Amino acid sequence: MGELNKEVVDLVWKRPGSNGVSASLFRRWTQGLVFSETEHTALEQFEGGPCAVIAPIQAFLLKNILFNRESSNWRHITEEEQKAALCSTLAEILEQACSTSSTTSFCLVTWAKGQCPHTTTHTPLTGGPETSQTPQDQQPTALADEDLGFERFHSILQKRIVKSLSELREEVVSLYETWKGRCGVLFFLYSVILTKGIVNIRNEIEDTTEPLVDPVYGHGSQSLVNLLVTGHAVSNVWDGDRECSGMKLHGIHNQTSVGFLTLMESLRYCKVGAFLKSPKFPIWILGSETHLSVFFAKEMCLVAPESPSEQARRVFQTFDPEDNGFIPDSLLEEVMKALDLVSEPEYYVSLMKSKLDPEGLGIVLLAPFLLEFFPDQTGTLWQGTMAEEWESERQRERKDTGIPDSFPVYHYNGLKQSNHNERVEYVQGTALVLGLEDPMVRTDDTPVKRCLQTKWPYIELLWNTDRSPSLN
Repeated sequence: MGELNKEVVDLVWKRPGSNGVSASLFRRWTQGLVFSETEHTALEQFEGGPCAVIAPIQAFLLKNILFNRESSNWRHITEEEQKAALCSTLAEILEQACSTSSTTSFCLVTWAKGQCPHTTTHTPLTGGPETSQTPQDQQPTALADEDLGFERFHSILQKRIVKSLSELREEVVSLYETWKGRCGVLFFLYSVILTKGIVNIRNEIEDTTEPLVDPVYGHGSQSLVNLLVTGHAVSNVWDGDRECSGMKLHGIHNQTSVGFLTLMESLRYCKVGAFLKSPKFPIWILGSETHLSVFFAKEMCLVAPESPSEQARRVFQTFDPEDNGFIPDSLLEEVMKALDLVSEPEYYVSLMKSKLDPEGLGIVLLAPFLLEFFPDQTGTLWQGTMAEEWESERQRERKDTGIPDSFPVYHYNGLKQSNHNERVEYVQGTALVLGLEDPMVRTDDTPVKRCLQTKWPYIELLWNTDRSPSLN
């Protein structure tokens, strides 16, 4: 196994002192990027584990199919259209990984030339320039699982370096059969990692001893999901960086193309920031304890640009990492500067401190802060709970941006066994986004609903099928 290959393996699979990767776990990850026979724009996942790669690809794929194509018949596309959409999506994710690194080239990992698993000789992964290969060279034949073990697989790989975006797109298309083939998921994952750069990824991961794939259960880490969604392998989902006990913890720094919501937030284990909750397109990866699926709609009004009050709330919360709803008054000047709300710091900040903290408690509450600086967007009176005020703001936002009270939605789960009759198909439904809880409109409490309630607290879901879609 080449040295570079060993670095990739250690980053993805191993933690210090571990005994390697079990054959059964590795087998679960050796699948290709394959479209469902019953849902022509949906990728299929055969076993648990690789959803950390497949779900982000599916989210970007839907973005490109729904919003970058003129045809309205988005669920029924030809094989050529499948090829074009998938290759465009893979190139986009690779371009994103390259743009967030210090490198200016792209790396594609494939079978070494002439070294498909059925051959008896092999050469290790090297960093030298590679010649073009035909799909027949790249695609392994159907093999028994024992013929392609973990060590053998990693000994017959090569990397191909491309220097320009146009060349990248051409190469990705030429490797279409490889992406579809037995190890397409791993080839693409390794391509993203080497394009981003192993050192760059290690600098972003919070705990470098933890691999990107859990070596016991096979689940992808949050760092892996974030790498594919944002181009940064950070370990957290909040907005911006935070300091904890002198350590800087990295979060998300820009609005993402597709979003992320997690059931873990409804259980109070984490807090997803606005950059992931409010992406550029109405597509969200949904996380459960063990699996990733995708929720999406076609209404672009659901992801209107961030309003000034939303920006203020987001910035305020970066100074309130524990979500207390307040900050020490000593941080008020920094918050105001970040929002460009102050021109004469000494006088104006002192005035605002006395106004926002009339009792001299040494804290500034979020609600009065928003009311003071954004009265037109947050109302004129503060009353009720934070959740009620939050939802009141959402109601005003819907009026301003034209967000409908109800709209068609879809849910994707790539696992066959999680779909009705084990056929991977989108589950269609209608979402009702209410102002406050309405006892007359109450749907079943499901994991999907609880996950979505972290963005829309009073959402109700009416599915067109007899059973609700599964988050697992």
